[in-house]
Amino acid sequence: MKQLSDLRDEVESWHTLQQQVKDALELAELDDSGLQEELENELASIEKEVDQRELNTLLSGPYDQGNALLAIHSGAGGTESQDWAAMLERMYLRWIERRGFTAEVLDLTEGEEAGIKSTTIAVNGRYAYGYLHPEKGVHRLVRLSPFDSAHRRHTSFALVEVLPEVEDDQTIVIDPDDLRIDIFRSSGAGGQNVQKNATAVRLTHIPTGLVVTCQNERSQMQNRENAMRVLRARLLEIKRLEQEKQLSELKGDYVKVEWGSQIRSYVLHPYHMVKDHRTQFEVGNTQAVLDGDIDPFIEAYLRSPEK
Repeated sequence: MKQLSDLRDEVESWHTLQQQVKDALELAELDDSGLQEELENELASIEKEVDQRELNTLLSGPYDQGNALLAIHSGAGGTESQDWAAMLERMYLRWIERRGFTAEVLDLTEGEEAGIKSTTIAVNGRYAYGYLHPEKGVHRLVRLSPFDSAHRRHTSFALVEVLPEVEDDQTIVIDPDDLRIDIFRSSGAGGQNVQKNATAVRLTHIPTGLVVTCQNERSQMQNRENAMRVLRARLLEIKRLEQEKQLSELKGDYVKVEWGSQIRSYVLHPYHMVKDHRTQFEVGNTQAVLDGDIDPFIEAYLRSPEK
């Protein structure tokens, strides 16, 4: 039914665009100079929609049209990296809002002084995974530290993971006997935010050693369901990476990606620039990027021959 609904929406959207083009042509045939501005606006709208559809054709992977799980982990460096992870969380939440997607925070571990240690966000929307998967990798920040009394320049790292969320993938079977389930109290900022009951859930997948925690819901059952969503996505990603590794080794060009190989640098001092090291695309308006304007980076990656 979901596939049928998606196909129906796809067809209807093409019919809408077709009608929009037809209306614009009829408007142009009137040859009325007073309609010039309206016609130009309509043409710009059509061009924008066509460009978007052209970009969508690049998202042909098996999970590109589906939802995504976005995880952010602070790197080494304590408060600096934890603050950087929080900045990235804000950036992606704003991008999600711009896109018209919805975000659900499944898990959040706050830093001791500032920022966050890690977070996992469910991103729901058509093509959510397709547009977000170019963001996975290490993100590097260079700035004058607000936490350093000497106000020295610091470099911070954070890891962004993007996983496809697939509820009905029959290739991922989780044996209940392979799971260790721990229940504990959610951590919080104190006061009324501290859970008095043990509702947080930690799942350990014994064969792989994967550990997933979810503590943002007040219900133990909801946290357990969310933890299973994340675990299923991580197991699917492991399977996908193993297949890619086997294919790459057959081709003879497999290269393991390590933590230190950042995909993008955000420089706030001594100059302002955000640069993607895979496509060489860069912009000088760092504030706009940190406010969620990351579509140019995503599009540059999707259109690049090396993606």
